[in-house]
Amino acid sequence: MNLEDLYRLLRSEHVQAQGIVDTVPTPLLVLGQDLCVVSGSRAFFETFRVSRDEVIGRPFYELADGQWDIAALRHLLEEVIPKSTAVIDYEVRLELPGIGPRTLLLSARRLFHPDNISTTLLVTIEDATESRRREDEKDVLLGELRHRMRNMLALVQALANQTRAEGRSGEEYRDAFVGRFEALVDAYDLTGATGACGELAALLRLTLKPYMAEAPAVTVEPGPEVALTPVQVLPLSLILHELATNAVKHGALSVPDGRVRIHWTVDATDRGRLLRLHWEERGGPPVARPAARGFGTRLIEFAATRDLGGSVEQTFAPKGLSTEITVPIG
Repeated sequence: MNLEDLYRLLRSEHVQAQGIVDTVPTPLLVLGQDLCVVSGSRAFFETFRVSRDEVIGRPFYELADGQWDIAALRHLLEEVIPKSTAVIDYEVRLELPGIGPRTLLLSARRLFHPDNISTTLLVTIEDATESRRREDEKDVLLGELRHRMRNMLALVQALANQTRAEGRSGEEYRDAFVGRFEALVDAYDLTGATGACGELAALLRLTLKPYMAEAPAVTVEPGPEVALTPVQVLPLSLILHELATNAVKHGALSVPDGRVRIHWTVDATDRGRLLRLHWEERGGPPVARPAARGFGTRLIEFAATRDLGGSVEQTFAPKGLSTEITVPIG
């Protein structure tokens, strides 16, 4: 049932108004003069976990601890709708008491009256939290794809430039470059796998293989054995790829004498074991904190916090970038 259906039913002499309101599956409020709540649907009270006594008779702007008291929304309800203009899917982000953060779509329309003197408003509120979250994730994934394609092309160019040509024949250069390129392809294949590698040390070796092909620029130090779940392999591999790509483009791996050191520890906490993975760059160009957070930084944070349930901390020290990734491992 949509708002148009509800308007028709409310004009009918054969159906009780409150019964109609309670039938609507979408949370709905009926606002009277001064935008006080005259009635509400059962769906509204159930969705927002409030009782009728907490809502009926109160001004709309006082609901949810006053979070609906938004200047732009006031203008729409008090100035725009009285001129016979509806509000459709007005987006509001609120922190609802006892529920948490929600993205809500508000639609409002003046109740029809033959003499055009009605001051009653029908307000429906749709919870769009999950749909907006899926849209945000889709945007991140599309942005990640574009970003990784640009990084892949830049990385291939860097591999070609860094593969030593002096003192080699064309065939020797070709073999050296193709070997590094194949290692890069193998590592990128890993990011599309589901659990192809479940041990941290093996994941590090395979993911960083392209950067370790010819020179000891990247060192992976031995550490405690850490078994990774399939859902942890992909985001951790993405983070390592992003760090390595940035090091090739701007950091320690962009110069011959630059070095990257990776090591890790496992700490026992009250909530279980915590992996601390350290990425340290030295000998590269001077380091400074970027003026703005680029997509690569957001991607690393997104993968570490949302996908791995952990955190990431980056230190832009003059001697080189240091990154610590923490991951709960049970």
